Amino acid sequence: MATTVASRELFIDGEWRAPILNKRIPIINPSNENIIGDIPAATKEDVDLAVDAAKRAISRNKGKDWSTASGSVRAGYLRAIASKITEKKNELGKLESIDCGKPLDEALADLDDVISCFEYYAGLAEGLDAKQKAPVSLPMDTFKSHVLKEPIGVVALITPWNYPLLMATWKIAPALAAGCAAILKPSELASVTCLELGEICKEVGLPPGVFNIVTGLGHEAGASLASHPDVDKISFTGSSATGSKIMTAAAQLIKPVSLELGGKSPIVVFEDVDLDKVAEWTIFGCFFTNGQICSATSRLIVHESIAVEFVSKLVKWAENIKISDPLEKGCRLGPIVSEAQYKKVLNFISTAKSEGATILTGGRRPEHLKKGYFVEPTIVTDVTTSMQIWREEVFGPVLSVKTFSTEEEAIDLANDTHYGLGSAVMSNDLEKCERVSKALQAGIVWINCAQPSFIQAPWGGIKRSGFGRELGEWGLDNYLSVKQVTRYISNEQWGWYQSPSKL
Repeated sequence: MATTVASRELFIDGEWRAPILNKRIPIINPSNENIIGDIPAATKEDVDLAVDAAKRAISRNKGKDWSTASGSVRAGYLRAIASKITEKKNELGKLESIDCGKPLDEALADLDDVISCFEYYAGLAEGLDAKQKAPVSLPMDTFKSHVLKEPIGVVALITPWNYPLLMATWKIAPALAAGCAAILKPSELASVTCLELGEICKEVGLPPGVFNIVTGLGHEAGASLASHPDVDKISFTGSSATGSKIMTAAAQLIKPVSLELGGKSPIVVFEDVDLDKVAEWTIFGCFFTNGQICSATSRLIVHESIAVEFVSKLVKWAENIKISDPLEKGCRLGPIVSEAQYKKVLNFISTAKSEGATILTGGRRPEHLKKGYFVEPTIVTDVTTSMQIWREEVFGPVLSVKTFSTEEEAIDLANDTHYGLGSAVMSNDLEKCERVSKALQAGIVWINCAQPSFIQAPWGGIKRSGFGRELGEWGLDNYLSVKQVTRYISNEQWGWYQSPSKL
């Protein structure tokens, strides 16, 4: 049976509301280029309503309904959301696939992570109460000091299209656990499951205004949200160029931001590895999620002594990947998310060829798929470090290859980038792995694997890949402010000034 996309409005103050200007954006299924529905396009006027709703939610009943309520109260809502998503998992998985092109097996795995994420932060919300008034050791016994952790306030969450509901949940769950009120602005290229989350929040009775959704274009809805004076923090995942604009907007009001931006991550393969085992991880690290991963290990740096044999194996693994409609059983590579992104990926490949690189495999539309934004898994060799394909983020299924002879050379190649999100090192020599891990300039290092992420572990980058950490306890800290409370406990006069009564 065909999956139907529900017609939704903006989710503001616990209700569905049509955008004030009645603008809408078509939803295009990237696997067949058919229009399958539309989403509302918010503008500044709608953003203002959403922010006002969030402000009211924070202050309602002097905060007792949400922001200053016990963490266990908020945990109850998070667990109820997780339960509802569990009920609707199969339906949401299909919606994710037809909206962004993600293979169904991946979409369902993402939903397992979504469920786990809400449950994990429910646990941390409960733990917040016990951590309040944590004592601070002081050098003077006439004072006592403790720390309070308080919600930052109204937060703007701006998310990408490659993991639509999962990336949103990485922000929503900790923000709500902390006691913030949130406005989510998902990518206009993949908003369907995020809008369904609004319906789930309504079904579980989440207090009005605690969570709001404004879909629409970045320069209209996103920019209005980022520059809004009543938004207390912005959390953004997306391109470095957009992240820079958000930082600029936030700087005008001195408001905090956390940014998870682009990447051009290296995978360093030494000569002592099991070639087939590492070949699969290399393929997975670059071609998972149709190659559209900010942390994709898309720069292969392989020891020269095994390069020919290893790359030959990679070609066989790549050519064995099933490329199909993402709902088809066994699909492992679906389409690029949009026509514009599809053309961008093909242009990267074309430029690489014109600059002298060799396309060993892929680089074109699969012959058996006449429609949809499909690109075969692509492996590029004869690459120089000055080539666009080596230096810039492609955000598609394209792996570039260079060789090295020494460990020092491998590290230099890996770190020669503006980005610093993910990285991987492959070797049976664990001392070497630890040594290289310390030398790699990245927020994440994988040893003998690529791309695993766990809700309990921090996620984020350095350099132009952004700053701040999501997931784990670090993700919760993103949405909390720390207040010092210090009390003078002596019965004695402070004694700095001479008392007038003693003159």
